Amino acid sequence: MTRATFTTLLIATLALATHAEDKPTLKAPVGLQLYSLRTLFQAEGPAKTLDRVKAMGFKHVELAGTYGMPPEKFKAMLDERGLEPVSGHFSWDRFKKDPEGVAKEAKALGLKYAGTAWVKGAGAFDEAYTREVATIFNKAGKVLADNGIKFFYHIHGYEFAPHGDGTLFDLLVKETDPNLVAYEMDILWVFFPGHDPAKLLAKHSDRFVFTHLKDLKKGVLTGDQSGKTDVRNDVPLGTGQIDYPALIKAAEKSAVKYHFIEDESPTVVDQIPQTLEYLKQFQK
Repeated sequence: MTRATFTTLLIATLALATHAEDKPTLKAPVGLQLYSLRTLFQAEGPAKTLDRVKAMGFKHVELAGTYGMPPEKFKAMLDERGLEPVSGHFSWDRFKKDPEGVAKEAKALGLKYAGTAWVKGAGAFDEAYTREVATIFNKAGKVLADNGIKFFYHIHGYEFAPHGDGTLFDLLVKETDPNLVAYEMDILWVFFPGHDPAKLLAKHSDRFVFTHLKDLKKGVLTGDQSGKTDVRNDVPLGTGQIDYPALIKAAEKSAVKYHFIEDESPTVVDQIPQTLEYLKQFQK
């Protein structure tokens, strides 16, 4: 081998190694938010729907209710299929009025985390209300922590109203105890109001423990902070507007423990497999 050939091979090898190091990698497991299949839970029943979840290859799930079943029975059905319930969503009213009851149900379901996804009142989500919400979060978080469960809040887009040199979400993060309150980033609900999910994750890298993996249909205008959008705008990951390689790269350096696919579209059964196929390129 000539010196020139050796040098060429060395450069090529180093280039490949550098490329491999730069490639984003999903370090946290990917699970499913069962709310994605809510219509099937009603139409087919929990048993058949959970069989679908297992057949798709999921091991971890996030709950959004038990579809009329006692928590213990729903947990048993998950166990029978090897599905681990990591976290669950509960109503805002329950956290305000009965956090002890939420903690009890969460323990019966075997959850490590319990949170809520909607705290917007009838009025505007302003500074005063943000501080009120933060106080309730801290109180609920303390009750859950006493029961071995971590409280979290799923952001929904309306928290990004300007405040000072940041947003009301920044204020909410600042006013909540990191030992008691964590956050779940719904990627679409950061992007849709006009923000960069990767940059937000980097900014609050130690507070986000979950993501909801979703993509926004191309051509849909962003900048709406109402917290509402058409579920038909949900598309398989990699086919929409969101820069997922950048997001996954940011997640590598964050406290994110699980990524949950949440697909609210009418064609969810077809779209979830497409999303899983897209994510394969980021797996180890």
